Amino acid sequence: MKTFLLRRFLAIVPLILAVTFITQVLLIASPGDYFSTLSESPSMTPERLEFLRAKYHLDTENVFIRYWYWLSGVLTGDFGYSFKYQTSVWSLIGDRILNTLLLAVGALLISWGLAIPLGILSAVKKDSIVDRLAGGLSFVGLSIPSVFFSLLMVLFAAKTGLFPVGGLHDQVYWDFMTPWQKFVDVIWHLFLPATVLGTIGMAQYMRQMRAEMIETLSQDYIRTAKAKGLSLRTVLFRHALGNAINPLITLFGFSFAYLLSGAFITEFVFAWPGMGRLTVDALIIKDEPLVMASIVMVTVMLVAGNLLADILLAAVDPRIRLE
Repeated sequence: MKTFLLRRFLAIVPLILAVTFITQVLLIASPGDYFSTLSESPSMTPERLEFLRAKYHLDTENVFIRYWYWLSGVLTGDFGYSFKYQTSVWSLIGDRILNTLLLAVGALLISWGLAIPLGILSAVKKDSIVDRLAGGLSFVGLSIPSVFFSLLMVLFAAKTGLFPVGGLHDQVYWDFMTPWQKFVDVIWHLFLPATVLGTIGMAQYMRQMRAEMIETLSQDYIRTAKAKGLSLRTVLFRHALGNAINPLITLFGFSFAYLLSGAFITEFVFAWPGMGRLTVDALIIKDEPLVMASIVMVTVMLVAGNLLADILLAAVDPRIRLE
């Protein structure tokens, strides 16, 4: 296990270098920079613009020079300051990453909490009305666009008043709430965006779970367990589930990384202050220090998600040894 973890951690460094270098190339290849928009201001003189570009090393299009300026700062622990917000990029990311983690964990709980029992039930009741209903639910989840589903949930919240239409917490009474009230308020705001992301993920996992469980239930050792007189519950959860769930655990790393880095549309519609909105806004205005730091964080999250999936896979299936 130690050797495996060490190899994974060592692989992070060249991966981050490659991804950030490509990001730097794309930033330089795209037209303009952050200070191009400031040239429209009457108070901004050409001399001042040149000074700012030189100060932040944007006065050259040599990718190696630009990248070295950024990398040399990173090696000393300085990831730079956001052009737009005029504060450390890590302070911005630190505020947003926890919100995105909260949304991702909530979505995973919903998707896995529904996908596994529904997938098992569909496999056990194969070709029944239950299986068809679950298949229809899966089809809807796979077909509906996330932006459309998000807008439907916002409309539902606005019409019924059962849920807030957006935000992380109540903006008026937050400071007067007890810790328990704050917790409930955050969960209340979290429910709809997590449901949108969780439902879309649930559809994929449920179909995978159903297929794997049907295949597992047809194995000889399952028939032997049934012949011994074991209960259906014992056969399903003690003998079949461990093998059938392995592919889902493999998908876990990719799904977790996707939720962390790819929930921009949902965050935007629900005004959820997460990493997705922050990163895309930074890309639009070409806030380079913030873009580069965000890419580093997304890459680390991708590696962490895959690492967690491997560890869970080894824990569930004793046949797998990470060494």
